Amino acid sequence: MSEVKRPLEGVKVLELATFIAAPCCARFLADLGAEVIKVEAPAGDPLRYTAVNEGRPQDQNTSYDLENAGKTCVCLNTKTPAGREALEKLIAEADIFITNWRQNPLKKAGLDYETLHARYPKLVYGFVSGYGEKGPDKDLPGFDFTAFFARGGILGTLFDKDALPMLTIAGFGDHQVGMYLASGVLAALYRARETGIGDRVVVSLFHSAIWDVSLLLQASQYGDPTTQYPLSRRTLPNPLVVAHKTKDNKWLQIAMPQYNRHYPIFMNAIGHPELAEDPRYYPQTNLQANIEEFYDFLVAEMASRTLDEWCKLMDANDLPYAVAQTWDQLLVDKQAWASGCFYEMEYSNGNKRTMVRPPVIFEETELPPYNRGPYLGEQTELVLKNLGYTDEQVAAMIAAGEAVPMDPSLKD
Repeated sequence: MSEVKRPLEGVKVLELATFIAAPCCARFLADLGAEVIKVEAPAGDPLRYTAVNEGRPQDQNTSYDLENAGKTCVCLNTKTPAGREALEKLIAEADIFITNWRQNPLKKAGLDYETLHARYPKLVYGFVSGYGEKGPDKDLPGFDFTAFFARGGILGTLFDKDALPMLTIAGFGDHQVGMYLASGVLAALYRARETGIGDRVVVSLFHSAIWDVSLLLQASQYGDPTTQYPLSRRTLPNPLVVAHKTKDNKWLQIAMPQYNRHYPIFMNAIGHPELAEDPRYYPQTNLQANIEEFYDFLVAEMASRTLDEWCKLMDANDLPYAVAQTWDQLLVDKQAWASGCFYEMEYSNGNKRTMVRPPVIFEETELPPYNRGPYLGEQTELVLKNLGYTDEQVAAMIAAGEAVPMDPSLKD
């Protein structure tokens, strides 16, 4: 592949954000070639200290690196006049400003959209919110498991009616928000380049979840029983689209949405040709009167073979399925490695860890190697000098606690 300039080279992004959703967006922009400067307070992004790592808190932190690879970190105390002045200079140079601060602190600090737009009209302002910027709950704190999973209609609906609500997965909604925000800020950046006028792009956890469930949310308004989640596995109109447990206690997700087409093939494949056209179960309109009876038959049948036996049978009959994989299985999935989902990164302490790449792949543009995220304050001095501060001024800011350099013990 010939070397092709990455699409966002020359674009400057300033990130004033913590945890996952907003940093995820900025990390993706960094992968695309943007220069991303992450501004952290002296205490650092809490994600540095809440994730699983080995050794020193910053030495090998895959969760922090996942959201912050490819960035530059400057550590400033923006509550001091000198720290705030440095932040203002960084904003003045930026094409995109990304934040997930809540609105009241932003306004108090003079970092709200209206204030910055008046000063820098071409600036694109990307904002991650819990519940959006309007309405009675706009100022509520937003978390993945509350604003996205619970309030957004996932936790209360998308689980088996006869079971407990699912255990939520940290970062699940955050990553979707981050990528949605990236699409919005890139559109706004194009507009700013064409017209000279920037825009505010808002993506909330709440709205993102509603969008994610929108297909069935809209369908549910017609009252069809098949859309009134939560549902019971035993009464689903098509039990051939449900995960079933195998003999060795694994889970196999079968996927035969065209019941009338797949049912006879499946019955013959599993050694029950006498049921291939049984009027109790076929066609699907007849099945509904006998749905629980057939479901119990299917559960027993699925439990009669091991996962490996089922995979071979399904493959031999060209029937669609997938293994419900655990993390350990996913980490060695050959398709995931072959299609560029993963990258093996070696840390300075010699440990190797599998990192996940963002899911957008380019044919003509080669994305950069997967580097760790910056240590807290790792480029503080370099960033300040690039803004025009002298060595003496930088040293004075560090001495006064207005800027914080990297802990020297972390040098590779």
